[in-house]
Amino acid sequence: MGKYHHKEISEFCLEGQFLDFVIKDGYKLKGLLLATSDGEVYIKLAKHLRIAFDLRLPPGTWLQVVGEKKYDTKTGEFKLKAQGVMAARGEVERREDVRTIAAEKPQEKSVKSAKKNTILVCQKSSCMKRGGKKLCQALAASISERGLEDQVTIKGTGCMKQCKAGPNLIMPDKTRYTKIQAEQVSTLMDKHFGPKEQVEISMSEIVNADTK
Repeated sequence: MGKYHHKEISEFCLEGQFLDFVIKDGYKLKGLLLATSDGEVYIKLAKHLRIAFDLRLPPGTWLQVVGEKKYDTKTGEFKLKAQGVMAARGEVERREDVRTIAAEKPQEKSVKSAKKNTILVCQKSSCMKRGGKKLCQALAASISERGLEDQVTIKGTGCMKQCKAGPNLIMPDKTRYTKIQAEQVSTLMDKHFGPKEQVEISMSEIVNADTK
């Protein structure tokens, strides 16, 4: 009879400087490396973060990461899995553009997240090779620039059966697009969520109202 062992799960919250992304198969984002007071730490990203993360994040950026910490009693090792990644408080104060780097915090995953508009993007290798990775990055960047993180999310899917016409995506209103490239994202977002200029004016009004 084999030895009994189990994994103890608890929550963690830590801050550190971003070092680099961990990429699998040349294009699949799996996690990130963080320099903390305890040394270099690898943190696996939850699926919703892998799709929405901005890969243009510069090394050295201070981040705050929250999620689950699993302790394997057999190996004696801790494994960290991020459910939320944000600019650390000091980093926020240094930036004029105060924004959340990742799509959502764990405590916000509730009825509110269920009401988000979801953009479906095929994650199969055929679409990825045809520009799917850059498409996901452009979508995430556009959502962030427009301040739509609380309204719009990106979800990776399996094959959409249009491999030769990739990359493939489906907008929240069920409109399907094929052969969409990163440089077309701005036009696509304008069509479905309104011109960027209008969004920026609306966000500016909110910020100004909060500071009064």
